[in-house]
Amino acid sequence: MATSLKQIQSQKQKLAPRQVLNARLLQLNAVNLEQTILKELEQNPTLEQIEPIEEPLSETKEKDKIDDMDASLEDMYSNESSYYLAEEKKEMPVPSQDTFLEKIINQLKDIDLIDEERELAEEIIWNTNERGYLDTDIILIADRYNLLEEEVLPVLYKVQRLEPKGIGSRNLKECLLIQLEENKTSLPYNIINKSFDDFMHKRYEKIKDKLKCSTQDLHEAVEIISNLNPRPGEGYRDKFQTVIPDLIIREDGSDWVITTNDSGVPELRISNFYKDQIQNNKFEGEAKKFIKEKIDSAQWFIEAIHQRRLTMVNVMYAIIKFQPEWFNGNMNFLRPLKLQDVADHINMDISTISRSTRGKFVDTPYGIFELKYYFSDSIKLTDGSIISTFIIKRALEEIICSENKTSPYSDDVLVTLLSKKGYVLARRTIAKYRDQMGYPVARLRKTI
Repeated sequence: MATSLKQIQSQKQKLAPRQVLNARLLQLNAVNLEQTILKELEQNPTLEQIEPIEEPLSETKEKDKIDDMDASLEDMYSNESSYYLAEEKKEMPVPSQDTFLEKIINQLKDIDLIDEERELAEEIIWNTNERGYLDTDIILIADRYNLLEEEVLPVLYKVQRLEPKGIGSRNLKECLLIQLEENKTSLPYNIINKSFDDFMHKRYEKIKDKLKCSTQDLHEAVEIISNLNPRPGEGYRDKFQTVIPDLIIREDGSDWVITTNDSGVPELRISNFYKDQIQNNKFEGEAKKFIKEKIDSAQWFIEAIHQRRLTMVNVMYAIIKFQPEWFNGNMNFLRPLKLQDVADHINMDISTISRSTRGKFVDTPYGIFELKYYFSDSIKLTDGSIISTFIIKRALEEIICSENKTSPYSDDVLVTLLSKKGYVLARRTIAKYRDQMGYPVARLRKTI
């Protein structure tokens, strides 16, 4: 496959090094960006940090209050949706989801991949959601690299077999099969492969008839399946983990002012020493070539950081434009919004928008929120009106949270109660939203 892909890549347009660098830095959060910059400073002698000019304390007191901000997810989810300002700088932990993805990327060095495949693999990994599933259509990744879908699939298969197995799966069935594939003749594998729908709906008699197995064998197989990991990306971010917002937005009269949170990001420049040495022909041959390449690399790195800032600010302005009600204080209302809507609005590729919003947080006057919070699918009600699924889920959550825990509402009852609020939806739709929100069926929500 490696040879084939190499031949294919030679006939197709490759991403320019600058594009690759821009994409790599854009997908990093504020803390990981700082770490990447420090690493680049160590590796590139022509890149140096601009030492900040110390200002009098009286002039910087208010600024420091903002720059030294500590934001807790626990605070974010409190009733007040508040945050606190730290009195002194603290060592902030990296949001573990991004660390988790980087650990998966580090596994790539242990498998046989050419450079082009490695790029594809990293692209796939960065496009997984918090559950560990591929969050975009594989054809979009293929298009970005000017490849056909079938040319990308072998790389996807390799990614899916990294640890945790199933990462990058496109659906639950695929995720479970990957974890069971070591024994494709086993009953658990055949249940998922041949009777997945029956298994999901607990139609066990149909499974026994179809696969010719005993009740005991079926029971043991179901037990094995139940111990698999249906969400390989979960469990790696603590709900109460401290995060640093990547963006800060504040009201200025009728306008919004958006800034990137660069308090921990050093300012960079090209070393004057090496520039002078090159201009004065102090280097020759391979040494001169090496220094020129490092200067070019440093310049690209600086430009990529600047481009990251511009892109994230533009994306945030677009989100505000698409969600005026929320930013005007109605936090119970979000319009339907997709990544593609923002991409079209600011004339950028959807993969760029995905990178800009993934794992990024914004500090707003109402608290700190993940950028993906503002994106919601739409649904058409029976009366023809179209609303955001966010509103449906909010209403559904209110109902479930207010139910009698000793006698929780069934999905049929939830359908009825939602219809009384004006949201007439099919039972299977409500069940899907309930599952997405992490609420199990009624019998599993019951408490004594």
